[in-house]
Amino acid sequence: MVDNADLLGQVSLFDGLTRDDLVALGSHMRETHFAAGDVVVREGTRGARVLAFFVILDGTVTVSVEGEPRATLSVGDYFGEIGLLLDAPRMATVVADTDLHCSAMSAWDFRSFIDEYPAVHSALARTLEARLRV
Repeated sequence: MVDNADLLGQVSLFDGLTRDDLVALGSHMRETHFAAGDVVVREGTRGARVLAFFVILDGTVTVSVEGEPRATLSVGDYFGEIGLLLDAPRMATVVADTDLHCSAMSAWDFRSFIDEYPAVHSALARTLEARLRV
């Protein structure tokens, strides 16, 4: 269980949440670790991981689509939200470039959380629009 509300508070997606909200969020997240080179999520898969939404706490990942690198994400970035929002297979492969420490949330908790916090839902919609344009 993640209890570091300060760290979650640095994630732009959670701007506007109170400290109590961030503590509640952390109670629904689980710390996960991946070794450098591990595939965290694979493009085209559906439901392959119970932990479906990830916030990077330490390390970097490369996001690729159809084998082409699209982005590098690091501390404070997040991924996994598109498949959950669209209820669709993964749209990208995410590979750990370094040892990776994440906070992760199950699909069920993720959907409940964004329903409870409309500001997060709105921020996710903007992120979804921007990421699908790339």
